[in-house]
Amino acid sequence: MESVQLGMGGELLTYARDMLADASESELHFLAQRLTEALQDALRVAESRGLRLR
Repeated sequence: MESVQLGMGGELLTYARDMLADASESELHFLAQRLTEALQDALRVAESRGLRLR
């Protein structure tokens, strides 16, 4: 699951970089929501890995 979450976050980041210059306000809002979700997933993965190291 971690691999899927991080992979999707990477794909989203690539998509975001490509569309930022020409995005409408509604597209930016949508993108901000998706990036927030991806960051939340990445932080969850990092926390989970940190707990396993202890």
